[in-house]
Amino acid sequence: MDSFGRHINYMRISVTDRCNLRCRYCMPEDGVQDLGHGKILSLEDIARLTRIGAQIGIRKVRLTGGEPLVRKNITGLIQCIADIPEIDDIALTTNGILFPAMAEDLKAAGLKRVNISMDTLQEERFLYITRRGGLNLVWEAVFKALELDMHPVKINVVVIRGFNDDEIGDFVRLAYIYPLHIRFIEYMPVGDLQFWDPDRMVSSAEILNKLQADYELTPEKIVAGNGPARYYHIAGGAGSIGFISPMSHQFCSECNRIRLTADGKLRGCLYAKQEVDLKAALEQGASDEELQELFFAAIKAKPAHHDMGSGWGEQNFRKMYQIGG
Repeated sequence: MDSFGRHINYMRISVTDRCNLRCRYCMPEDGVQDLGHGKILSLEDIARLTRIGAQIGIRKVRLTGGEPLVRKNITGLIQCIADIPEIDDIALTTNGILFPAMAEDLKAAGLKRVNISMDTLQEERFLYITRRGGLNLVWEAVFKALELDMHPVKINVVVIRGFNDDEIGDFVRLAYIYPLHIRFIEYMPVGDLQFWDPDRMVSSAEILNKLQADYELTPEKIVAGNGPARYYHIAGGAGSIGFISPMSHQFCSECNRIRLTADGKLRGCLYAKQEVDLKAALEQGASDEELQELFFAAIKAKPAHHDMGSGWGEQNFRKMYQIGG
């Protein structure tokens, strides 16, 4: 339990801050400065820290980036985590580009579930928002995940007014036809602040009100996973839709997660600056017991709620791709 009675059992692990796309709201066009091998956690370090987390109550792990699949031997890391008896769920968030070629090996290693980011169904728009393209590979990733029975397969859609808000109905039809869980995410300041504009944010309530005119939606039981989405079943449909509403609805009272960054910092909140430096402790030869105490310190420092409006304009404030999406 943290200081506010929340049961912390979920750790998101950023295995890299690098990415093979350059989404405009997330990452600068020229990418990020390479931290270098020595400044990020080794896979062995990540596996050890996950084992220590499991000893104090972590049961579910999600691997993120950047793009986690650009990290070499990611399947080996998944296998190591799968061998930890206390961990009962290993998931991955990916942009999908590399997933089709790796999917079978990832599942064999122990990956159970996948979330795929896809903000548009139109090739030209996909090329614009990602600055790279490859929508065909993302589609392939979605159906490969379904083929491998990685249920629930979730698609993350950041809704941006004037860019893709006219495609909301198209995404809902996907969830009607296929057993997919489409999650509409409110646009928020997470990366490239030059692209951020609060007027582009479309609230979850606005989307839901529009959809209820065309679909019979009923609140759904919690879909497997540990995110803050509120789900709705589509009458007659194969899948569901969900809403992640960080701008209009604070779900901090239900937050059960901590975050481990690629450079070894443990954070209790995406939007808080407090970090505990596990990498430094590892380099100093910390014992498992000492590292456990650092986990407890990070959990104790977890704030009651985020302060999203503060700090993101500061030059030294970490962005989403540096913390783990």
